[in-house]
Amino acid sequence: MNQRLLSWIILVGLVLTWGSSFILIKRGLEVFSAVEVGALRVSITFLFLLPFALMRMKGISKQDLIWLGISGVIGSLLPAFLFAKAQTGINSSTAGLLNSLTPLFTLIVGLTLFGIKTRWINVLGVIIGLLGAAGLISQSGGNSFEFNISYASYIIVATIFYAINVNLIKTKLKHINAIAITSLTFGLVGIPAMYILFFMTDFVNKISTQPEALPGLGFIAILAVVGTGIAMIAFNTLIKFTSALFASSVTYLIPIVAISWGILDSERFEPQYFVWILMIIGGVILVNRKKSDRNSNITIRK
Repeated sequence: MNQRLLSWIILVGLVLTWGSSFILIKRGLEVFSAVEVGALRVSITFLFLLPFALMRMKGISKQDLIWLGISGVIGSLLPAFLFAKAQTGINSSTAGLLNSLTPLFTLIVGLTLFGIKTRWINVLGVIIGLLGAAGLISQSGGNSFEFNISYASYIIVATIFYAINVNLIKTKLKHINAIAITSLTFGLVGIPAMYILFFMTDFVNKISTQPEALPGLGFIAILAVVGTGIAMIAFNTLIKFTSALFASSVTYLIPIVAISWGILDSERFEPQYFVWILMIIGGVILVNRKKSDRNSNITIRK
């Protein structure tokens, strides 16, 4: 299959998956604390990917393990806790908007920390996509956001971590395949997450005494296996196929899926939504605009 076509297929799959993740986190938080949700998400993903990690340990250098460990902490472990904590104080619309900051931070981090340069048209795409995401969420939310800076800051920090991580994978781990990166990063952070879950929370007591805890655990398990484990493999593949910017632009499209869920739940859909949706899609296309088929839209300075 053509690599560009496959990249777009992966992007759409990630949008559908991650666009549904906020509702799963919300359902989990109805039973468990934010720390429990975060620890559960990482722990279940760790157990799901453990066989893959064990098969791919051979041939991994110590230096690679260091970068994989850093990637696991900033790209998976900490964001899992930060997003769960944020959604205890802000609504899903605000969370979706703030999550859309990821491509902007990816651009800034790439330029300042990783010595990556980009074209003006890709920067324009980042701006257009962000404006489209903000407009779509604003219109669908009645032009108002539930904004609490103390909780919103958790997602802002998480998006900065995501930005560092996608650039790190693109520059430091590009020689390792996506399954190995995903499984080994969770292999390195899974045990700390399980320690937090079983020794620093009330999870065991809740699961044994509260009947509603099992359905809540089911929602988090779906989020962990599909929305984290499988999706992260696809996301890391996308980073390798395209660029850090294009891969992170998946966050612009997530609000479209969130609104689609609302329509299925008999919520209103206004014609002007199409304007914002077209802006988002146009921004994503510009982010991935290349000089030629053989040149990436982001190149590393020598």
